[in-house]
Amino acid sequence: MPFRLWQMSEQKKRNKKDPSQMRHGYTTGSCATAMTKAALQALVMGQVPKEVTIYLPVGQYATFKVTTFEVSDDRVMCETIKDAGDDPDATHQARIQSTVRYVKEEGIHLDGGIGVGRVTKAGLPVPAGQAAINPVPRKMISGVVQEAIEKFNLDCGIEVIISVPDGEEIAKKTLNGRLGIIGGISILGTRGTVVPFSSSAYMASIVQAINVAKEAGCEHLVITTGGRSERFAMQQYPHLPEEAFIEMGDFVGFTLKNMARKKIPMVSLVGMMGKFSKVAQGVMMVHSKSAPVSFEFLAGIANKVGVKEETQREILQANTASQVGEMLQGNDEFFAALCKNCCYYALNHLNTDMKVSTTLYAMNGDCLGKAENIDKLDEDDWYRG
Repeated sequence: MPFRLWQMSEQKKRNKKDPSQMRHGYTTGSCATAMTKAALQALVMGQVPKEVTIYLPVGQYATFKVTTFEVSDDRVMCETIKDAGDDPDATHQARIQSTVRYVKEEGIHLDGGIGVGRVTKAGLPVPAGQAAINPVPRKMISGVVQEAIEKFNLDCGIEVIISVPDGEEIAKKTLNGRLGIIGGISILGTRGTVVPFSSSAYMASIVQAINVAKEAGCEHLVITTGGRSERFAMQQYPHLPEEAFIEMGDFVGFTLKNMARKKIPMVSLVGMMGKFSKVAQGVMMVHSKSAPVSFEFLAGIANKVGVKEETQREILQANTASQVGEMLQGNDEFFAALCKNCCYYALNHLNTDMKVSTTLYAMNGDCLGKAENIDKLDEDDWYRG
């Protein structure tokens, strides 16, 4: 199951809370840093601590329990269980381990072990060939090691291996494979904490996906609102590589602008009535709380293409945009007008020469309408509403 679909299903399982009452958690990067500090302390002092405290990038201290450890003659492994708080994170309850040992070569030698992915494609914050430990966690881990080197006057090198025993299985719930991160999860985190249902984390994944697609040489990207529309898109564009398909969720405008910054020459929007009826009005953030469906707008388009007045009245009484789609299925002019509107507002939002196409699908996979490879629209080609 794609990560975003899995995230939605997990959200439904949890009790609904006011966002202000949701409990924050900690990133994999914070857990790895804390266990590195614990393992190094045990290696130097000969006793494994029950817990350690580290300073997070967000500007606060956090304490982590050592849940399991292993000690041998030349190395120590410490493990903690990641707590993502009330966020439906794929890595919630993951076992995060750090194994530390002395080495002859001076310096800090950081790598990933079992369950930590390895980068195989360009466009990510970590160069191809290295373990998928992002820059901020790398800095955090190196920081606690350097602190120990100075505190205990160590005159040798330190090797740190970060592992996640179940990481390869967890990674199947993420987009790591598509991004070229093979063999496990990424060690992530810029703040050190996990904010429940964070939009910033979602948007960061979109930017990362665009960067990977650009570096892979993709000149035509396809953006969808979810896993189902992405499946339809992949059937529609079978010649495109996997990197070309990006789930944008509700962040239509944000995704388009980041593609424009990367000078992507062509983008195709593929989705369904609910969210794309909003894009057709010029709404670029299509979450249900941000922008409800306008049935007046849909009735207006129906009127423009000559739909009977009786049907227009039924549209005004509809409960969902999908219901309107069912009412008008087979009316090519209506769906073509909607798709042209989507293209118009995408272009208007970007103010660029990018070619834009739009395809609308029904829930069962039937294609409702298209507007293909449009790079400009005349005033008569779209309905302002």
